[in-house]
Amino acid sequence: MKALTVITDPVYTEPKEFSAYDRFWLKFMLDKRDLPFIHLLTAIHILVIPVAVLLYTPVLQGWYWWLVYVPYFYISQMYFKGRFGLMLHCICHRKMFKKAYTWMFHYIIWIVCPFFGHTPETYFAHHMGMHHVENNMLDDASSTLPYQRDSFRGFLSYVGRFLILGFRDTFMYFFSRKRKKFYMRLTIGEMAFYLFCIGMSFVNFHATLFIFIIPFVFARIVMMLGNWTQHAFVDLENLEDNTINCINTKYNKACWNDGYHAVHHVRPALHYTEIPGEFLKNKEFFVKQKTLTFDGIHYLHIFFWLMTKRYDKLAKHVVNVDNMFSSEEEVIALMKERTRKYIPSK
Repeated sequence: MKALTVITDPVYTEPKEFSAYDRFWLKFMLDKRDLPFIHLLTAIHILVIPVAVLLYTPVLQGWYWWLVYVPYFYISQMYFKGRFGLMLHCICHRKMFKKAYTWMFHYIIWIVCPFFGHTPETYFAHHMGMHHVENNMLDDASSTLPYQRDSFRGFLSYVGRFLILGFRDTFMYFFSRKRKKFYMRLTIGEMAFYLFCIGMSFVNFHATLFIFIIPFVFARIVMMLGNWTQHAFVDLENLEDNTINCINTKYNKACWNDGYHAVHHVRPALHYTEIPGEFLKNKEFFVKQKTLTFDGIHYLHIFFWLMTKRYDKLAKHVVNVDNMFSSEEEVIALMKERTRKYIPSK
């Protein structure tokens, strides 16, 4: 186990002077702390979207096409995908643009999102309209409760169901509750993406498959892997306590403090730069709940060690906040208990 030491995750630091480019964008923005999102979007519009357009043209053929596509895939789907996906998460929770410029948000949702496998509107509907409302309970279409969460077979079942039935389950959640705004946004966005891919396949099926369809499947698998790990440890006596924090990790620097998932579920509208401070401010609450906090690792580490049942490695990275655990053996026992499949009492 580790002691709680200095937290190195990103917080906001006011620059001595904003650049001319920053000052231009600040005219449209609600919060100057969101300027890193502008920098990310700028890089995407330089390095991703123009190359994707080029890959649709007849300029590149045969091996030349692949010589461009391979680095394109790495840059877009390995380097930018997580950053963009968690930026999307942030701007769904907190508006980025002033009311007069809301069209810029819709531009991101409808034009930029598909390059990273996100169908328009569906992330917002699923995450804001259902996931945070249900908090991983059984009515949540992405709930981890019915699965043994240290089982790879359980994970494959979880991902397989979501890939096949995730849209239907989410739609029925909204439809049964008469939440028309959400099920219409969900349906229009999902169907529009499918129709777009069908239409673009007539233009260039090969490019459409590799630029939009494969990243779409990849994105849903990655999102489910993230959700699985974020909600892998569930207190079966208090199902609302079902998530974790990851601190002092490079992932938080790249993906806007997304490791603090327990903090986020308590304060979902909090700006990402305020989250480390909020964690320290409310650490007694997490001690009381025995919420697991990991130091120096992120969700991929946790997922891999869960699938290989290396609870010993996980325990070495658990932060023993205020001596909430007496030994690593106690931590391991708690983790094993909290990954058990939830079976509702009859």
